[in-house]
Amino acid sequence: MENSGLTPRLLRGFNFIGLLTLVQKETGRFLNVYMQTVLAPLVTLFLFLVVFMLALGGEGRVILGMPYLHFLAPGLLMMAMAQNAFANSSSSLIIAKVQGTIVDVLMPPLSPFELLCGYVIGALVRGLMIGVAGLIVLEVFLNLPIHQPFLIIIFAILGNLLMGLLGVLAGLWSEKFDHMAAVTNFIVTPLTFLSGTFYALDALPFMWQQVALLNPFFYMIDGFRAGFIGIPEASPVTGMVVLASVSGLLGLICWWLLKTGYKIKS
Repeated sequence: MENSGLTPRLLRGFNFIGLLTLVQKETGRFLNVYMQTVLAPLVTLFLFLVVFMLALGGEGRVILGMPYLHFLAPGLLMMAMAQNAFANSSSSLIIAKVQGTIVDVLMPPLSPFELLCGYVIGALVRGLMIGVAGLIVLEVFLNLPIHQPFLIIIFAILGNLLMGLLGVLAGLWSEKFDHMAAVTNFIVTPLTFLSGTFYALDALPFMWQQVALLNPFFYMIDGFRAGFIGIPEASPVTGMVVLASVSGLLGLICWWLLKTGYKIKS
């Protein structure tokens, strides 16, 4: 066979242009339906506040020496951010797999690490966007205190990072929307609601307090809330270490699955 004289192109270094393109795709995807992906979570957040304030008498309750709504609101905000960060990366992958458009992401010269970064950054953008918008809404209605902005920022980033990675893992594992619904209903939602969002840790029996400390979502909520009210229930440093460690483990697993083409390459 005659040699055509063509040689394969070798790509070296980090593909910043490809990564930026993927991030733009991920952010554009949820911004195109902002009523569903941005405004709807804010409405849900507001409805939670109304229910606890009116139906359950939250306005007159005190917890950890402060109004219950000041205790509750940061947890609700973190919960909204986390759930939407998870939804962004997981839905992007499962939709691409079901519709057969995953090849459009696999064909460009993007490494597994670059693919992972693109999906996770997209999830971070969506989660943090909801966080900023939700904080504005909460400040209007509740005038939340802000004691340690650093804790708010770092736990917002770590929490959304963890959920974005968890979304990538769930999206890679799921083969249809029923699988994704199972992950959401039986893993993400229970861990979120049992993370101390609605109650203080000392309200639980001792055994269940120890169980709660095994839930990384607890550290996500507690550290973020501590930035507002100034009273952590667990050490913020411990929370950072736990979230960073779990995120690192999830990141390695997701990178390996992308590298091996798990359920995305035939």
